Amino acid sequence: MRYYRSEWGTSARHLLAVDGDTAYDLTSANASMRGFSDLARASELTGVPVDDIARRHRGDAPTVDRAAIEGTELVPVEAAEVWAAGVTYAISEQAREAESDMPQVYLDVYEADRPELFFKSTARRTVGPGEPIGIREDSDWNVPEPELGVVLHRGEIVGYTIGNDVSSREIEGENPLYLPQAKLYDRSCAIGPCVASTDRIDDPHDLDLSMTIRRSGAVVYDGSTATSELVRTCEELVSHLRRHNTLPETTVLLTGTSLVPDDDFTLQDGDVVSISIEGIGTLENPVSTV
Repeated sequence: MRYYRSEWGTSARHLLAVDGDTAYDLTSANASMRGFSDLARASELTGVPVDDIARRHRGDAPTVDRAAIEGTELVPVEAAEVWAAGVTYAISEQAREAESDMPQVYLDVYEADRPELFFKSTARRTVGPGEPIGIREDSDWNVPEPELGVVLHRGEIVGYTIGNDVSSREIEGENPLYLPQAKLYDRSCAIGPCVASTDRIDDPHDLDLSMTIRRSGAVVYDGSTATSELVRTCEELVSHLRRHNTLPETTVLLTGTSLVPDDDFTLQDGDVVSISIEGIGTLENPVSTV
């Protein structure tokens, strides 16, 4: 199943489980289930998969018209920490070599046993579907980075989502030590539109992925790839993230940049970025300067 958080109908937040074309309001069936983390917590306590818990409650859950919740979706999971992996696709390794005065460091990471992992965002800095993503005013080269996101509950994989690791290639290219400033700032991360359960995603390493960028209604970028191009597995990345690192109850790990616009491209105010991943959906966000 796919799980959404929504403010449909009232200001109250609801957890919706979507199975096929039907959406079930799990919060109305059980008031303690207000987010995916609540479902994951129940799964951990009972040893029952999240989809089975949702099925137990959907008999008492009212169905919701999918059209009625469009535009009301929130960040699907409130992750205290969002981490990200770098140079896990060949195209990302090549792009970061091209932007940097020290290109060898990226090739070394791409071929190394230890992956590049960095802290990306907090819940306060993360936006959901339809919310503006931010580009830095002090950078002339800002890009979206579409990524498969792994949702973790107490360090264990419980689902998948879509992430946009918005970045300043200019700042990062000046010096690799500037990476935190290039990656971590207000509204630099978007997640959504939902969490797809591990039962729904048979193989996270075999999913079609695409990104479209529109400007004044015209398409200025359109690319596609597949997660099969990942040089590392999700499990490998999670294993390194957990080493000597106590994670919060809910964490999201973005698995690396799979599509990179040409070097002469930079995001502008008013652009709209749409990222789609097979089995999960489409995450769409407008762009504004921070």
